Parts: sequence; C-alpha cells; structure tokens
Amino acid sequence: MADSQHGNIRNRRRQLLDALSIAGRESSTATVMFHTAIAEKAGLTATDAKTMDILARHGSLTAGELSSHTGLATASVTSLIDRLEARGMVRRVHDRADRRRVIVETVRENTEGDTSFFGAMQSTIEALVKDFSDKQLETILEFMRRTTDRVHAITAELSAKGKTGHAAPSVQRKTKKTRTR
Repeated sequence: MADSQHGNIRNRRRQLLDALSIAGRESSTATVMFHTAIAEKAGLTATDAKTMDILARHGSLTAGELSSHTGLATASVTSLIDRLEARGMVRRVHDRADRRRVIVETVRENTEGDTSFFGAMQSTIEALVKDFSDKQLETILEFMRRTTDRVHAITAELSAKGKTGHAAPSVQRKTKKTRTR
C-alpha cells in the first residue's frame, strides 16, 4: 500500500474516532437532560430517578448492590436511600433468610406508572433501528455494554475520590497493595 493511501486510511480512522467521540458526548448530554426532565416531573433528582429505574429492572437490592449498580460510594447510596424512603418510594426490609441483611425494595403503590416515559423511549428506539440487521444490532449492543462497563468503572473511581480529586485514604492503600504485587 502506498504511503498516501495508508495516510488516508489513518486520517479517515481519526475522523471517525473524533466523530464517535463527539456523537457519544452529544448522546450522553441528551440522555442526562432526558433523565433530568423525567426526574423533575416526579420531583426527584436524576440520580434518584435512575436508582428507581435500577430497582424496577433488578428488583429489591441491598445498599451494597445499589452501590455496585450505580458506581456510587456506599455513603452516597445511604443518603440516596434515605431520600427515597422519606418520599415513600422505597423501604428497607430485613431479608427473611438472613435478618442481618437489609434489602431496599420499591413501594409499588407509590411508584406505579413511573415507567411510562421509558415505554415511549423503547418504542422510539425500536422504530429507529427497525432497518438494522441483527449483526449491526449485535455490534451496537456490544459497544453499549463495553461503554457501560467502562463508565461504571470510571464512576466508581471518581466516587472513591474526595473533592480534591485524590483517592480516599482507604482507596490509596488498596491501590498501593495492588501495585506491589
């Protein structure tokens, strides 16, 4: 392959990667604004609303499991549960099998109908991708799953850092141990 063709291929790839980065940022912004609008309609924060979505999709979870799903520090999740509990949207219950374990569950009578916005979005997405092949959908799905995994990891890392941007002392100790192995 001639140097100019190789350069054109590299240039095209750089253009595609840059466009993908911009499209991802625009999609992220649109999604945050969508979830903020939904949350405001319900009188919640976007984090509160997304936590309710997690509980709707996964069922009852412990605070630790919510921390894993959100990427938020456990102290933040405790405050989050407190807010939702004060609004009557969730309750803490003891696990019947292990009374020491506390599970967060939705209060169905206070949250019914809160998923109607997501049904409309589901219909919109299905109409959008109706002409995509199964292979294209598999590629998009793989990309979304990998991106989500990375975003969760970065969120957890950011949540573990203090306002100064430095890892909390317990996180720093774990990092040092990991590095010495």
